Amino acid sequence: MNFVMKAAMGGGPPDVGKMLGGEKEEEDPDAAQKEEERQEALRQQEEERKDKYGKMEAERERMRQGIRDKYGLKKREEVEAEAAAAQEEAVAGSLTRPKKTVPAGCGDEEEEESIMDTVMKYLPGPLQDMLKK
Repeated sequence: MNFVMKAAMGGGPPDVGKMLGGEKEEEDPDAAQKEEERQEALRQQEEERKDKYGKMEAERERMRQGIRDKYGLKKREEVEAEAAAAQEEAVAGSLTRPKKTVPAGCGDEEEEESIMDTVMKYLPGPLQDMLKK
């Protein structure tokens, strides 16, 4: 309500002149330098963050390796590579290699019953007779 009264009296909001383009905001002469400093600070913070997490990940890897050594475990990548190599050796040059299997229901087998036959089983006798005709 106060705003309406001031606007009616001619005072108007203080930023009306700026919105109409009459008064321009004062530009800070050091704005470019401040922006550069801000960008540099952001870059520096990002580098510090990356260093911190890099150190944490290195520590975790040392702990993982210690556990692997203690229990005689191998890295997942090594295990997968060995399994793939063993499979290739077994299959390479073999005339009795296993054939690719086709999942059940992929069209190799004929369907025993049609959908209509299945539906007909559940209908009462007179309706079955009527639909068979």
